[in-house]
Amino acid sequence: MALNPNKELKKYYSIKEVSDMLGIPDSTLRYWEKEFKEIAPKKNAKGIRHYTAADIEQIKRVNHLVKEKSLTIKGAQVRLKENPKDTALDTHEIVERLKGVRQELIALLDELNATPPCGQPL
Repeated sequence: MALNPNKELKKYYSIKEVSDMLGIPDSTLRYWEKEFKEIAPKKNAKGIRHYTAADIEQIKRVNHLVKEKSLTIKGAQVRLKENPKDTALDTHEIVERLKGVRQELIALLDELNATPPCGQPL
């Protein structure tokens, strides 16, 4: 089954798609779902999770607090409760953009290093 490359068009995502998209193991997503009331994907009659874009944003917030800010689960819960809307997601987005820029610069550098100087034969 091929994944939809244009993720913005989808309304619901499977746990595997979210896991692959964010680089977070399925088991961690299920654990966070138990620990954080903010992460509440819909489940069908068989119990299969369907994550919305809002669920994914909440997961990004939790991931930022737990993995990047090194907060404990309890600390992240407190931080989300104190300030649910403005929980360093802007910082997370900036970091992600900078990582992308860094990868582009590394690719450019590799390309420049692979290209022989002007006027010299291959």
